[in-house]
Amino acid sequence: MDKEINDVVMELRHVFEQAGNASNAAAMRKYMKNHFDYHGIKKPLRVEIQQPFLAVCSKLNFEQMDPLIRELWQQPEREYQYLAIQILDKAKVWKTKKSIELLEWLLVNKSWWDSVDAIAVKLIGPYMKTFPGKRNLYMNKWRNSDNMWLQRTTLIFQLKYGEAIDKKLLFEIIEQFSTSKEFFLKKAIGWALRELSYYDPQEVIEFCNTHTLQALSVREAYKAMRRTSAASLSK
Repeated sequence: MDKEINDVVMELRHVFEQAGNASNAAAMRKYMKNHFDYHGIKKPLRVEIQQPFLAVCSKLNFEQMDPLIRELWQQPEREYQYLAIQILDKAKVWKTKKSIELLEWLLVNKSWWDSVDAIAVKLIGPYMKTFPGKRNLYMNKWRNSDNMWLQRTTLIFQLKYGEAIDKKLLFEIIEQFSTSKEFFLKKAIGWALRELSYYDPQEVIEFCNTHTLQALSVREAYKAMRRTSAASLSK
């Protein structure tokens, strides 16, 4: 590891360890199904103490940033992965064409919903808008892979696209996974349809009525529309 990167990580580790809380760490591990260790730093304090590192690291060029992000990602405590995502987001790494290789690596390493969803929505989504020529290549690669987290990414990367959602692509991918028993895919299908319902509720209703979807997916898809209907009836 590069000495400068090592120095940054060691300094950050010292700061995080000083702010750690064993009781919080135990609760965080439990919430995340014991997939990861934690220092036990709650978000408000973590945001405060990591600010100097975020400010400096987000100004690095991509060649400097790439190995630093990978090193942060390999640290055992989850707080380092959260910081890595924030660095990439603040640096608008999605403006760098070759960053897709790093983003793909992050998606398949230390994968869980918290990191995958943030990367998919905050980084992959803008990247595919910036480099549309890469979209079909990676969406086809990921949806046809055997990695569930890459598959989930193809379902949710458009969540913040608003009215610019490519419905044809979304519906194709949903159809591919519509009978999956995998919880995170069923949930992602519903989440994606619910987001679309804010802009085109009738299309979501029609899609749900004409396709075989898992019950969880349908419940999630209709959540926003049910809240809207309930609010209208209460007036």
